Amino acid sequence: MVLSGRLLVLALVLLVPVVLIPGMDTVGWCLLALGVVAGADLLLAGSPRTVLIERELPVSVRLDEPVRNTLLVTQAGRRRLRGSVRDAWQPSAGQSAESGRADAAVALDVPAGERRRVVTSLLPRRRGTLRSAHVTVRSWGPLGVAARQVTHPVPGEVSVLPPFRSRRHLPSRLARLREMDGRSAVQTRGGGTEFDSLRDYVRGDDVRSIDWRATARRQDVVVRTWRPERDRRVVIVLDTSRTSAARVDDEPKLDTGIEASLLLAALASAGGDRVELLAVDRRVRARVSSTAKGSLLHRMVTALAPVQPTLLAADWSQVPVEVAAASRQRSLVVLLTDLDAAALQEGLLPVLPALTARHQVVVASVADPQLAGLAQDRHDVETAFRAAAAERALLERRAAARELNLLGVEVVDEPPHRLPPTLADTYLRLKAAGRL
Repeated sequence: MVLSGRLLVLALVLLVPVVLIPGMDTVGWCLLALGVVAGADLLLAGSPRTVLIERELPVSVRLDEPVRNTLLVTQAGRRRLRGSVRDAWQPSAGQSAESGRADAAVALDVPAGERRRVVTSLLPRRRGTLRSAHVTVRSWGPLGVAARQVTHPVPGEVSVLPPFRSRRHLPSRLARLREMDGRSAVQTRGGGTEFDSLRDYVRGDDVRSIDWRATARRQDVVVRTWRPERDRRVVIVLDTSRTSAARVDDEPKLDTGIEASLLLAALASAGGDRVELLAVDRRVRARVSSTAKGSLLHRMVTALAPVQPTLLAADWSQVPVEVAAASRQRSLVVLLTDLDAAALQEGLLPVLPALTARHQVVVASVADPQLAGLAQDRHDVETAFRAAAAERALLERRAAARELNLLGVEVVDEPPHRLPPTLADTYLRLKAAGRL
């Protein structure tokens, strides 16, 4: 049972006879009157237990995109139901009524034997799976003094997919990829790329490109032209350990890594390369391969939607084994992780020689743009200490990047909005140079 403010107003009104005619009998009669009114209101209220509720909800939605959550409420009882319905979504679902109010309770008026449609809007603020286990129905009596309330189990679930905001960088990179592949411009040359054709030698050509047999046949110097190899392997390893939970520009590093993975996978797939995705910490959280049927991006966003950072350090010793299982030939291995010096020394650096011996390795990390600003702000003692700490953090990241470079690893360390396109540019540069 639920009581409204009207009962309090009625109680204040009944204080008048108690003051005018003091005594226990007067108090008793007033309390009896309150009980009769509340009881009668409850008896006349439509039963919320006879309500039948169905839910209409899409299976998935992209982050920051609104989705309609529809409840079909049927009053199977004999009395009209006047009240409200409240859907139990978590706060990160961003639920609001169709009118735009943020209040989750929606007014409801259903005559006996009829059905009403209750629509609320969800605007998810967090990637993952949103769930609502039950719906609460409250039925008020005709006086609005008391209400009956029942909670019905009406399970609902919607998967919130990564938004893939970096999609806007894809057309320009695809144009460069077509240019490299010879569909929009001249062929490129470089060691380790696929042979395309022969042409006459001109000054400035690499002498290593001279085809001596063709030169002897034609009595003129001839060079080979090359194009970037297709059907290469790109293995993306996404770190989902505790370092990926840190937020930069109000976004977890893991979400930025997912954006970079999606852009790189879309570009590599369009370039004819095979893509393997692994999300790992202590174990493999998600695995997607471009060799499977269906859209690669759709399968990636579906697999990565429920993945959340774990509060454990990553076990990098398993990564060479997983990469070898994903690709037995030379590949581009992209490690999306943090350039934390301690984490690198303990976990990643010992296993890098096993990767660099067979593969081209790229380490991509999310840089905090606020560090540079803090390092420059030194107008008092407090900010000077902050600047020293920021400068030390920047120096440690640069030292970690240099150490990785000495091992033959390409390092991409960019702010969140710059990491996806810069990683895509690195892929194009390595592909053009025949280093995949």
